[in-house]
Amino acid sequence: MHRDAETTPAGKPRARALRIPLPGRPDGHNAITDVTGVEVGYTTLISGDGLPGEETVRTGVTAILPRGRDGVGIACAAGWSCLNGNGEMTGTTWISESGSLAVPVLLTNTHAVGACHRGTIDWVVTRRPDSVGWLLPVVAETWDGYLNDVNADSVQPGHAVQTIDAAAPGPVEEGSVGGGTGMNCYGFKGGSGTASRIVEYGSDSYVVGAFLQANFGRRRELTMAGVHVGPALSDDNPMEEQDAAAPPGSGSVIAVVATDAPLLPGQCQALARRVPLGLARTGTTGSHFSGDIFLAFSTANPGALASTEPDPLVDGYETMRFVTWGGMDRFYEAVVEAVEEAVLNALVANETMTGRAGHRSPALPRERLRRLLHDRGIALSRD
Repeated sequence: MHRDAETTPAGKPRARALRIPLPGRPDGHNAITDVTGVEVGYTTLISGDGLPGEETVRTGVTAILPRGRDGVGIACAAGWSCLNGNGEMTGTTWISESGSLAVPVLLTNTHAVGACHRGTIDWVVTRRPDSVGWLLPVVAETWDGYLNDVNADSVQPGHAVQTIDAAAPGPVEEGSVGGGTGMNCYGFKGGSGTASRIVEYGSDSYVVGAFLQANFGRRRELTMAGVHVGPALSDDNPMEEQDAAAPPGSGSVIAVVATDAPLLPGQCQALARRVPLGLARTGTTGSHFSGDIFLAFSTANPGALASTEPDPLVDGYETMRFVTWGGMDRFYEAVVEAVEEAVLNALVANETMTGRAGHRSPALPRERLRRLLHDRGIALSRD
């Protein structure tokens, strides 16, 4: 097994380091960046000790670039889906209209969407002024107000610019980083998680990668490897026991799915619609107070969906190569598997965090979880 499948770049354990059995075959880094061209960047903002009257910052920005910085403005086929609309992802009406995505995707906290929207425009105007004539940035959010002073003006447009500039291929850090810094999942510390799967299609091999900003779920719902572990881990649950401002299960989840398989926009939307099936494998039933919004894109067929006016002296046509609809099942399976593992990685690659007003989000007790799974009959290697 590749080392990147077990630990993050900072050496934190991932789900596979606990020997949790997971289906499917990940690619090299077991990350969304296994899709060639995709880059991920973070800006993590942490300050203050959570003392009364002190501004406490536990937030940040994540950038996902479908074709890297040099590919901004080159359209990808794309589609999006929503399980519950108590959240925000800007730019989705244009994705629905055009079936395309040509800008960075930014993830942050609920009240920082505007700053990241402006920052994306600033980045393109400064770095790629000739790439597009107008912009509808894609910025999505989840609520980090339990640990972070979400109403503070912590995230500035410059942080979005900095995050896009920081985007890189290769292994991806997970846990309390970027937009996931102040997030919680199943009453444990949550945040950023990713995973990938290899899909064989005839004589070709493709990659499906998923990235999540995980901030959802009630503790009692948590399920791993098919075992309903939440009730046995119900102690030390301060978020649900003490904080009346956040109903259990609230907070939201954003998922971004990438693939290098040639897909139509409608097929990308079909991938996005499968994200909830992967989330459900980890136990969630979907809360009214959770905004669950998902985006999927294909890096194949570069530029075929560009919104440019054709030259009247030449034919204004484009062609696209795409997977047959009857061959989509294995890609759906890859989405479900990668999403499930990305959630587990966000939980496992984390430590306890204390934030606003002294609020504490405990880390998933990893060794206790291993013992629990073993006692429930789950075969873990190195027992």
